[in-house]
Formats: sequence, C-alpha cells, structure tokens
Amino acid sequence: MNADDFQNSPTGRLVQIEEGNNSCYAFVPNSLPPVIELDIEIWRTLSDADRALGELAGLGRTMPNPTLLIRPFIRREAVLSSRIEGTQTNIANLYAYETGQLSLPGVLPPPPEGDAQEVLNYVRTLEYGLDRLSSLPICLRFICELHERLVDGVRGKNAAPGEFRRYQNYIGQSGSIINDARFIPPPVPEMHQCLNELEKYLHDNCNYPPLIRIGLIHYQFESIHPFMDGNGRIGRLLISLLLLNWNLLPLPLLYLSAYFEKHRQKYYDFMLGISKHGNWREWLIFFLQGVTEQSKDAVIRSKKLQDLQIHWRNELTQARATALLLRLADSLFESPILTIPQAQEILDVTYRSAQQNVEKLVNAGILFQVSEGSYGKVFIAPQVLQVIEE
Repeated sequence: MNADDFQNSPTGRLVQIEEGNNSCYAFVPNSLPPVIELDIEIWRTLSDADRALGELAGLGRTMPNPTLLIRPFIRREAVLSSRIEGTQTNIANLYAYETGQLSLPGVLPPPPEGDAQEVLNYVRTLEYGLDRLSSLPICLRFICELHERLVDGVRGKNAAPGEFRRYQNYIGQSGSIINDARFIPPPVPEMHQCLNELEKYLHDNCNYPPLIRIGLIHYQFESIHPFMDGNGRIGRLLISLLLLNWNLLPLPLLYLSAYFEKHRQKYYDFMLGISKHGNWREWLIFFLQGVTEQSKDAVIRSKKLQDLQIHWRNELTQARATALLLRLADSLFESPILTIPQAQEILDVTYRSAQQNVEKLVNAGILFQVSEGSYGKVFIAPQVLQVIEE
C-alpha cells in the first residue's frame, strides 16, 4: 500500500505498524457519518433507486406464495457473491449439491466440492440472518454469528470463525506480502474502536436517507475488514439484511452481488477511492445505480417465475392434475433439481406414488431426467433454472 496515496485522505488516517521486519502503514477510517454534499445527480440517482425499490417492495407484498421465489433469489445471491471471491460453482451446481449430487451427469462438470460447500454455507448464513432479525437487531454480535456459519468447515475455518481478528490482515493478490498489499485495514486496537463506532452508527438516527446510509455502512465495514476471511461476503450480506431490518423491503428479494460481480473492478476502485481521496460521490452513485438495476432485474425475474408457475398450473389443470401434482410442480421453484425420494418427502406419499407424479411432470415437458440408468434418477426443471441464471 503506497502510503502517499492515503496521506491526505479526508476519510481516515494512517498509522504505522510493524510486521516482522517490515514497517508499513495501515488505514483507519473516520467514524460515520461523513459530511457529504448530496448534489442533484446523487438525488436523481437516489430517486431512481427509491422508485425501483418501491416497485419491488410492492410486488413482494402482493405475491400469493412468496417462498417459491425467495429461495431462488437467495441461491442466486450466494453463487454470485461467492464468485467474486473466486469460487467456481453455478446455480445448477448448487441445487445439485443440495440434493446430494456434486454434478449433473452429462449436463455440468463438477465444481470443487469445497467451492460448492462455501456457496451452500452462504445460503445457510443468509437464511439464518433472515430468521435472526426477528430476535436480534443487526449489531456486532449478529455479524459474528453470521461469520461463524459462513466459514464453518470451509476455507477460513481456521481463521477464528465468529471472532474478530486478532492479527493484522491486508488486501492483495494471493501469495503477496503485506508490503505489496493494495490496502491495509486498521490494526487490531483501532479495528475494535472502529467496530464500536460502526455499531453505534447502525442504531443512531441519521439525516441521510436509508439507501445512502447502507452505502456508507458497506464501505465502512469493508475498510475495517474485521475478519481474517469472509469480509466481502459478510459485507454484501449486510446490505440485503439492512434493507429488511430497516423495512425498505418486506421480503428478501434484492441482492447486489450480481451488479458488483459484473462491475468488479469498479466496485473495488470506487471503495478504494473513498479511502484515498474521499470520493464518496462516485461510490454512492455507483451503489444507488446498482440498487436500481438489481431492483428492476428482480421484478422482471419474479414476474417470469410467476408467469411460468401460472402457465404450468393452467396446463396441468387442463390435464386434470391432482392437488399432489400441482404441489410438486410448485416445489420446483424452490428446488428445480429433484430426485424421487425428495418428491416422496415433499408429497408425503409412497415411493411409487412419488415416481408416478414425477413421470407425469416429465410427460408434460416440465421435468427432464439427466442421470443415466434407472437407479438414483435425477431430474431438472430447465425453465426455472434458465430464469434464475440468465
């Protein structure tokens, strides 16, 4: 980290640290909120974001069965947020892994199992956080609980799961030394002070609009970098959880990882620009544009899934489908990869009855068998996967 780039930063200060025989500088961000002039362009971008988010919130309130759509959105977020950190798992891989299949024969090459488990951990962490909001506000304890589940049994499992770091860390290329770091976050004593101030800001009243505040908080958490591993994923999780915690959305339907992954270099550069030069304006416009883009994307994706569900129901009803068959078809929106034992569990019927219902969905062109042979059959609903992945 070139200390000269941060020497005159209006958003923080440098402190000298000793790492082995090396002497370098770490960056300690100022406490929130900063003084920012919200100019016309920021207000216009904020208005666009609020309007798009409001449309998504309205859609969420009118969904007849929102759980059918929440699960796909959570898994899409898990895949894309983890991909920013270098995992090689896609949506179909994740669904297959959840059904006990590391790969889909003839459809997808298998990802490293550690990658699949990391993405599944993200799903479970997000689901835990959504449930935990009912009993605990977002705070340092809440954040540690998320981290403990995120790195359980995967990369980072030896980096004090659920505990803030006790050692200096840094951001740089894999295998690089601290002197070659792109960014060095606060030393441990200053880190704890920054975290306490961040927690206070989470619960304080602030005159900035909520979406602006979430943009500030995301930068602040990433610049503190309080864990030895998993900081980026936790930081992105907090965005989605704050939208719910602050009642900006009634359901967990908005995630920004797709936008950050698409503009990965800008994502990094804009946050670094805050630390170096105090460029809050560029970051906030970028962040708010992401809210707008992903809100619109979520509306389109939600409507496509709802239209597909209605289309299937109409076709199956015309063919005099039973309530069991309709229930099984609906379940494909929660998990578009299915085995007969899973169908049996979903419907609470005999194996033979589950098999017959699966065969009816195959005959209707809704399910397709992807495994070979007659034992351990695996089926996919490609139309659902296409909407989630596209």
